[in-house]
Amino acid sequence: MNTLSLTEQPHRRYNILTGDWVLVSPHRTKRPWQGKTEKITKEVKLNHDPNCYLCKGNTRANGKVNPDYESTYVFQNDFAALIDGPQANYENDLLLAKSESGICRVVCFSPNHGLTLAELETGNIVKVIETWQDQYQELSANSNINHIQIFENKGAIMGCSNPHPHGQIWAQASIPQETLKKSIQQKKHWEQKKQSLLSRYLSQELEIGERIIAENEHFVSLVPFWAVWPYETMIIPKRHLQNITQMNKEEQKSFAESIKVLTQKMDRIFDTSFPYSSGIHQSPTNDDDNDHWHWHMSFYPPLLRSATVKKFMVGYEMFGEPQRDISAEMAANKLRDL
Repeated sequence: MNTLSLTEQPHRRYNILTGDWVLVSPHRTKRPWQGKTEKITKEVKLNHDPNCYLCKGNTRANGKVNPDYESTYVFQNDFAALIDGPQANYENDLLLAKSESGICRVVCFSPNHGLTLAELETGNIVKVIETWQDQYQELSANSNINHIQIFENKGAIMGCSNPHPHGQIWAQASIPQETLKKSIQQKKHWEQKKQSLLSRYLSQELEIGERIIAENEHFVSLVPFWAVWPYETMIIPKRHLQNITQMNKEEQKSFAESIKVLTQKMDRIFDTSFPYSSGIHQSPTNDDDNDHWHWHMSFYPPLLRSATVKKFMVGYEMFGEPQRDISAEMAANKLRDL
């Protein structure tokens, strides 16, 4: 069999965490771009916006007033996607639906309206991490909660309804599909190798070095081999931990440093506050044995060619499978050098 060139030939890459595939076409980066271009709008940043429903002391849409908070601030989402309710099913031949209950919360990272995670001091990012840990601990104690998703949608382009830097936590009874796929893949590897899937993967990536962006004592930031988005990245703890509550103080600080370094690098790609969706995948909070889980944080940024030209999932990607032109190695090299 001929040796495949990952830099020149179209090929498919396997996602070890989900079992999915992505089509990579690195030769297409040489084609001329005649697509969409836009002018960059200069963003005006405020420390406090009197019209922002997340700023301290302001009144939210439901009439509640935010406290004069000085660090992170957590509250129940006023327009939650999940709510507590009675369990019920709907079944009509091929039509099936099940009720889903849960709790949705908003996490304000800071009282400062204009500071993103990339701009916060490391110590303040540690406070955000501690808040995530507290929330995971509290919500996991609820017997009706089997999965907790911590995530952030940054930027209007990602559908973020408020520019005040914040994230969300959705806790629910069911385990959603992406987490379920990752759980199946990790458990299969754990049973076969008696080692966490990401520990083994991380060892290989560190040995190769091509997709590593940054590394500190406790964490590695990299572009995963199977990345779908142009500058998709992951932060992986070196120690095999099932969830974020298992981090010690030193690991908290290292994690905060990793988040800061990575988000600052992304901001410098196109000299803009880089939009993204980020999320932490960690062990479900059900009663199962989840020793196979190795938690990680992923960033899915959509920008492709400039501060305004994004990657859309269209055509073949909607009907076939994800496809990318900028290889994981190209993206890692650019991020690493910034």
